[in-house]
Amino acid sequence: MSFRIIAPARPVLSRLTYRQHLATLSCLVSAVGFCASLSTAEAQTATAAKKSSQLTRASATSSAAHVRPRSTKAIEAHGTEEVSVGSTRRKRNGGGGMMRLETAPHAVQTVTKEYIDMRSPVSTSLDLVKNLPSVNVTTPDTSGMQGGQVQTRGLTDRDMAIMVDGISAGQAKYLAEIIDSENVDEVSITPGSAARDLPVMSAAGGVMNSKSHIASHKFGGMTDFSYGTNNLSREFIRLDSGDIGNSGIRGYFSFSNTHARSWMGSGINERKHIDFGARKDWENGSNANLFISWNSADWTIDNYPTEDQFMLYKHTGQGWDRSSHPGNANYWKNNADHWNQIFLSAPIHTVITDKLSFDLHPYLTYGQGWSAKPNGAEANSAGDMQNTIGYFQEHGDRVVGATASLGYDIDKHNHLTFGYWYNNSQSDRSYPTSFAMPAGGAPSPNWSQYRIDKGDRQVAGYEIHSLFIQDTAKYLHDKLLINGGFKFVMSNAWNKDYYGRQGRNSTAPLPQLSISYNINDQNQIYVNAEGDYRQPTENDMGWLYTDVPILKNQYSIKEELGYRYHNRYMMMDLSFFNYNVTNRVVDQYLGMNNYRPFSIGSQTMRGLDFMIAGREIHGFSPYASVEYLHATQDSNVFDPYQNIMLHSKGTQAIMAPRVMANFGLTYKYKGFFANGSVHYTGPQSVSVAGDQRIPGYVTNSLTVGYHFKPFGFVKSPTFRLNFTNLTGSIVRTGAMGAVYSKHDAGTVYSGSSAAYTGYGNTFMVEPRFSMTGTISTSF
Repeated sequence: MSFRIIAPARPVLSRLTYRQHLATLSCLVSAVGFCASLSTAEAQTATAAKKSSQLTRASATSSAAHVRPRSTKAIEAHGTEEVSVGSTRRKRNGGGGMMRLETAPHAVQTVTKEYIDMRSPVSTSLDLVKNLPSVNVTTPDTSGMQGGQVQTRGLTDRDMAIMVDGISAGQAKYLAEIIDSENVDEVSITPGSAARDLPVMSAAGGVMNSKSHIASHKFGGMTDFSYGTNNLSREFIRLDSGDIGNSGIRGYFSFSNTHARSWMGSGINERKHIDFGARKDWENGSNANLFISWNSADWTIDNYPTEDQFMLYKHTGQGWDRSSHPGNANYWKNNADHWNQIFLSAPIHTVITDKLSFDLHPYLTYGQGWSAKPNGAEANSAGDMQNTIGYFQEHGDRVVGATASLGYDIDKHNHLTFGYWYNNSQSDRSYPTSFAMPAGGAPSPNWSQYRIDKGDRQVAGYEIHSLFIQDTAKYLHDKLLINGGFKFVMSNAWNKDYYGRQGRNSTAPLPQLSISYNINDQNQIYVNAEGDYRQPTENDMGWLYTDVPILKNQYSIKEELGYRYHNRYMMMDLSFFNYNVTNRVVDQYLGMNNYRPFSIGSQTMRGLDFMIAGREIHGFSPYASVEYLHATQDSNVFDPYQNIMLHSKGTQAIMAPRVMANFGLTYKYKGFFANGSVHYTGPQSVSVAGDQRIPGYVTNSLTVGYHFKPFGFVKSPTFRLNFTNLTGSIVRTGAMGAVYSKHDAGTVYSGSSAAYTGYGNTFMVEPRFSMTGTISTSF
């Protein structure tokens, strides 16, 4: 929708009546005052222009990128020109979609479709947010099939709510199983906040939410084909039904197929994926959405190097990954992951009256499969020594639940929400062993002809009941926003294995208060304070036998203070944060893509995030961000491996780099487009004792492409090239998990060498240089 306003030759962007507030508040903080003084000068100039043109005042909102007049009639004035103003998503973007203009009363960091469409289709949501200030993302492969990990403000993705359409996707590494990048419209991170009505039990590190594609009103679709390094090939197609008759229903269906080999050593990775979405709208504003995905993947579990293995590779080129010899214990087919996953989200919004609405959001995730690893050699029935395989077999990992809430407009200022959340999760698993097949490779653990034993069976899970209430109040012509809420979680956790059964009931009170004030259309300040928690998941408990007590909930108290500024040329966001965490839970990597949790006491994290992005000027859109983090371990920790107390109090918190910085630049000219980005992560500790560290490192990416003119039914023919690790850097990008100290011992593999004992942490390494070419079009 667009409309006409009559304006002077130089368009007026500020809301003129607020300059008095600006002058009053600009003295509070020097940085705020500097930007505010610029806005005041613009406002005074605009006022004079208004008086000379005899224009009437138009109202505006800070959350929209357009001006909404009180009347649809244009007011005629002499010596003026007509300006057409429209609302578009792109007006809220900066840095080519690497930053979006936000108005929430807490930190929000978002990448938009403009940026997503420039990235490789094999990019997961993790790849898309690598340049946001508050996160450090590590990914083990270039094909997007093995997921990755996130570090955020001294916490990890296991402390975050990793979500798709407001429903938990589990850990960050599982995002690749939930949705294809072509069906992601935006990815947002709220590093210090989680809404009280979200169905999450791990939000101490904030929320990462990916929004899925909404089906088009018109029949059509899109398709792309990619080919690249490491024998990567990928095909994708999506069909949109358009509006189906007069039913108000529309939907889409997409399918993708991906094939690639491991970037180091031997191994083949394959993935098939389906996304389905449907939407129904009613005239009164009610709507219903449905998103379903299915994922089937078979891929080689990478071997992650110790510090010694990494250094050997860096200095000599000798790798550490899987062997190509079937008789070797480390044969790549002996290190397999086979998994099927279903994800369902079905939110319903019902408008009952002008003031009353009802929301229901049921959801379901279900996964089944197994992971395999070498387990040494053992004599078979003929007395010959034969390689054996150990398994983690998931008979069914199920999460089902729903949130229900009523929303009521108490008056013109206050909107009250009251609701209930129910969640039931369960993991049913076992740990069988089998002989490797005669030609090498792990058979299915269900094949009895190779089985040695079925292993221990274990069932763990929890049931959650939660009540939440929040009020959103707007005053001073919506310039002042106050959001207060409270959530109370009641949880019953259980763990049952061969040795017995254990259970634990717990509660978590989660208050929240956030306030924002729009000084004018260009300046906003906000403050947020809340409590969040992390409860051990059914998978966490599944790695702890019943002779080990269920871990206590981790709890975080968080405060955040921020300032935002934007004008026609740029947008900026600055936030200061402070976290105090008790019962800090970290995770040790066990192999087979699985982890075991343990507690390390208390931590404190303080720092700042800064983002700045330019709007497009002569085709260029720059972007930059930085985070400074001072995170400390506040407790000494007992190390059960060495049977000593580690003097860890006061040391740098594990996996909490002090500095992270990003720079990006987008350029567009006619059909040509390009985007380059550079990311820096500073040195960090990778052991609780602080005796093992990794140095800082730099990663980079580049995109170049061209949009050709449409022809026939081909509406947007596009060719693009995506490059990663342009410099071929050999760097460790993060630890696989937490360890007590560099003296922790474990069994490791290296190519065709025999297994041996390695010490300290294991690491993700930046994959070598890769290039992916993609041809795509809508139709």
